[in-house]
Amino acid sequence: MEHQEEYNWTIEAKTSLFDLKFSEVWAYRDLLWLLVRRDFVSFYKQTILGPLWFFIQPLFTTIIFTFIFGNLAGISTDGLPKPLFYMAGITAWNYFADCLTKTSTVFRDNAAIFGKVYFPRLIMPLSIVVSNLVRFGVQMILFLIMMGYYYFTVAHFNISWAIALFPVVVILMALLGLGTGMIISAMTTKYRDLAYLVGFGVQLLMYATTVIYPLSEALKKYPAYAWIIEYNPMTPIIETFRYGFLGEGSFNWGSFGYATLVTLLLLIFGTVIFNKVERNFVDTV
Repeated sequence: MEHQEEYNWTIEAKTSLFDLKFSEVWAYRDLLWLLVRRDFVSFYKQTILGPLWFFIQPLFTTIIFTFIFGNLAGISTDGLPKPLFYMAGITAWNYFADCLTKTSTVFRDNAAIFGKVYFPRLIMPLSIVVSNLVRFGVQMILFLIMMGYYYFTVAHFNISWAIALFPVVVILMALLGLGTGMIISAMTTKYRDLAYLVGFGVQLLMYATTVIYPLSEALKKYPAYAWIIEYNPMTPIIETFRYGFLGEGSFNWGSFGYATLVTLLLLIFGTVIFNKVERNFVDTV
């Protein structure tokens, strides 16, 4: 009787554009956690302050924004303490921006390992989102400490019911950065100039989002151009974040639903195009 060998996986050319093989991603979840640990350890292994950089960057950015935009420019913060207002926007924006910028170069940065070892390529951008979540968690602790300080000493604010949407807000920030980043990553395999545009492009996009000013101020002073800010999907997300934790912000279900819809569409499109490009990207990178 002949012995028949059984195989767990069969590596073959994908026949369908929508054949994303999420079961393989789940099977390789141990690799996901190893990549998360690698990103964290390798980035801070040879630094003096280590994870303290998680605190330093948003803290100094908040100080600069408070001085320039709050004091010199005199931009309104909806009656909230300026450092607290800016810290809320920076904390939310940093997570989205980090997910987007690091995912946008995933093909270029991992071309060597992609060309030698097989594993579901989607693991790489997912590991970036999870590793950045650790940084976001640390910065949230700093934001909560600042909230406590202002609440008990300088000014009072009202935590609204929208704080219950916080898990949804975090998921939307992650998925929006992931989807947009995968689209850009797929495009950079042929158009490498995009990799150079992403860095300052994300910085410019921040000024079209309510990080350094409230949406109400934009609608009041520049009503003719405020639609650009309103249709930025990160605007409702940041406004919901502020409204939940600080009780101030332009929250409505229509805008939040719009941000959710755009996020899901970008995620689906990004996943599909990422799946298509990863078949033969080694020939172009």
